[in-house]
Amino acid sequence: MESLNYILKRLILMVPTFAIVMVIIFLLVRLLPGDPAIAIAGDRASDADLAAIRDRLGLNEPMLVQFWLFVTNTLQGDLGRSILMKAPVTQVIFDRLPTTIFLTLYAVTLALIIAGPLAFVAALNRGRWPDAVIRGVFQVGLSMPVFYIGLVLLTFLAAQLRLFPVGGYGATFGENLFHLFLPAMTVALYTSAIVMRNLRSAIVEVLDAEYVQFARAKGLPNRLILGRHVLRNALISTITLLGLSIGNLMSGTLVTETVFAVPGVGRLMLEAIFARDYPLIQGLTLTFAVLVSIVFLLTDLFQSLLDPRMRLA
Repeated sequence: MESLNYILKRLILMVPTFAIVMVIIFLLVRLLPGDPAIAIAGDRASDADLAAIRDRLGLNEPMLVQFWLFVTNTLQGDLGRSILMKAPVTQVIFDRLPTTIFLTLYAVTLALIIAGPLAFVAALNRGRWPDAVIRGVFQVGLSMPVFYIGLVLLTFLAAQLRLFPVGGYGATFGENLFHLFLPAMTVALYTSAIVMRNLRSAIVEVLDAEYVQFARAKGLPNRLILGRHVLRNALISTITLLGLSIGNLMSGTLVTETVFAVPGVGRLMLEAIFARDYPLIQGLTLTFAVLVSIVFLLTDLFQSLLDPRMRLA
């Protein structure tokens, strides 16, 4: 019952968040330079053609009327029709969204595989050379921009050594893993540096806690102490950071998908911005907001499982 109440409170808090997000999305899209009517019809279109397009898109209506139509249509699942793709926005997003979600989960998995063991090694050898080497290597990765890491991997592993494809997306699960390895590794290298530093610090802090010293005094096996006491408590802060990282990854896939020509929603967002595709931009931004909110909700749930005291917050 306590867990259910905690979930309901988090869901209720998402309602005003979405209301604010919809207002911001509506206003920011209208502030973009350029005229969507000209983007559709071209520079040589007549004034009558441009006026007809603006009337069809509802751009001649007052701002409050436009916002009310945007809210009501969104709640009904109608995000409009894409100017760029000539198709319903919902269909366009659903066609591209699985690619971005797969890429994000792939990158997070690789980041955990890289950061988890190395964080333990660095924490258990703090102040010694393994700790210094691991932190130094990850510091280099953290200081490089994501697009630069992607270009380096693309140049050496794809263009020169030809171990992986330059870009694209596969048709099966195995092909997807192969085609998206480089973009996922690009994101994972940057994310793993952040996760490793946080997890290492958390492990070091927990290792010095009194209950860990007491467990060792009782003669408990080191494996049991690290798994039950150290890792469980160290993951609380790391899960928070990982949730924030996943949210940033999902909304920041634009660069990675563009570099590797991945047909995801991040690359689609860039195309929509250049085309002044109002409906598609609004739909994509709202989709990112929903996905990030879901990630934050799952983060809170995982934290409450590790630390039941958080359900009282």
